[in-house]
Parts: sequence; structure tokens; C-alpha cells
Amino acid sequence: MRLVQLNVHPLKSGAIRPLTSATVLPRGLADDRTWMIVDGDRCLVSAREVHRLFTVVADTPATDPSVAAALRLRAPGHPDLLVDVPQTAPVDVRLFSLHLRARPAGRDADAWLRAVLGRDDLHLVWCHAPEERTLQPGFSRPGDHAAFPDSFPVTIASLASMRRLDDWMVEQALELSEEPPDPLPVERFRANLVVDGDEPFAEDRWTRVVVGDVPFRVGKPVGRCVMATLDPVTLTTSEEPTRTLARHRRVDGKLFFAVHLVPETSGRIGVGDAVRAE
Repeated sequence: MRLVQLNVHPLKSGAIRPLTSATVLPRGLADDRTWMIVDGDRCLVSAREVHRLFTVVADTPATDPSVAAALRLRAPGHPDLLVDVPQTAPVDVRLFSLHLRARPAGRDADAWLRAVLGRDDLHLVWCHAPEERTLQPGFSRPGDHAAFPDSFPVTIASLASMRRLDDWMVEQALELSEEPPDPLPVERFRANLVVDGDEPFAEDRWTRVVVGDVPFRVGKPVGRCVMATLDPVTLTTSEEPTRTLARHRRVDGKLFFAVHLVPETSGRIGVGDAVRAE
């Protein structure tokens, strides 16, 4: 297998930032999902609720070396905003059911987000201490940690599995006398790593993955939500791929596509690297 895509998301639910190489840290890829938007109750605000978040482009020096700050935010029709590393006191925030701590970015960042996204209750926060977060019991080990991903530091998806899912969607549409859909891009699943060269859904059996020289432990399959039904270009939603996943990839009431990984060490990886799965 080979690594064919490498993606980070400095702002949770923001635009995907494709890279040719990245640094792997115990908490995941450098700067992946280290910033998050919360509401007035300090609970996560994601593209599930605010689709326009997909249009916010967040870059850090790890994704664009020309960025002269900790974070640069861009959005159509708005001036760029540079955000320094917050020095504010940490506050309690909620990521679904998780109670975490984060540093507020400040009024300028909040005002920018409110103007771009059209809500007056938004706040930008930064994960200052990812090592304080523990991961899901039963699937993690002592010392495993992450910033603001939903559950585990890294996700990996297979293009072979994506092609099989596209075939299933066409088959189901024809059975229902519907117009066959165009293939969905694998970006719908917002994976950090995308590989090609194995059988469809071979990842169901993986326990360990080595990308280049960097080993990862498989945590668990990725449970899918409505986010995958949101088109990142048109910002419209549809039944797919949820409808087809429910038919072919439902286990105990959950829909699965891709798998979570936990880095076993630090290192550098890049597009084109050999990938070995065990």
C-alpha cells in the first residue's frame, strides 16, 4: 500500500488542509484539530450546525510556512485574521460529552468568526495541553491523548473501500429506480491519512499500521454521523453516504467507515510513503 493523501484540520470542522508531508506526534499530526469553536455555553460548534464552517480556511506554520502567527484564518469576503498563541487562563469546554480545558483566543478572533458565520455567541479556543485528555476506555492505553478530534488522534481511510462504497451507492440507486450518483470524494470522511493498494475494507482486520517508518496502533473503527452527508462545496446535504452505509456497514446501530489510529512514536510521514498493515 501507499499513502496517497495526507490531511490536517487546524480548526475543527474547518476546511481540509492537504499536505505532502507532516510531523506525527503522540497527540496526532502536528496542529491537527488544535483549535475549536464553542458557543456561549462553551460547547462545541461544528459544521453539523453551521455548514459555513467548511469555508473557513485555517492555516498554521505546519500547513503553510508563510504564516507569521500561531493561526491564520481566511474566509471569502473577509480580511485574513492572524491569531497568536493565547496567553489567557484556561476555561472549561465541552466536546460532546467530554469536559476539557482550553485557552480562549480573545475578542478579535471571536468577532471575526461571528462576522463570517453569522452567529453572535461564538468563541475560538486553543488546546494548550492535549496530554491532559485521556481517550476512550477499552480502546486506549495509559498515556494516549489528543487535542480536539472527536475521539482518537488520527484517522485512516482506504480508497479501495471508498470505491466499493461508491459501487454500493450506484447499485442501491438502480434498485430504487433512481439516477445513479456520481462517486463521492473520500474527503467526505475527513481522514488524516488516505491509502490505496489493499482490498476493500481490509482495514476492518488491521491491528497496527506503519506509514514510512512511523508505527500506529489501531484504536477502533470510526463511527459515522451526518457530517459525511454534507457537500463541502455546495454546503447541501443528502441521504448518501449514510443510506448505503446503513445497509452495508451497520454494526450495533452504528455506521462505520475508516479506522482510528494512535501514534506509537513521533516522526515524519509523506505522500508516497509505503504503508504496511498488520
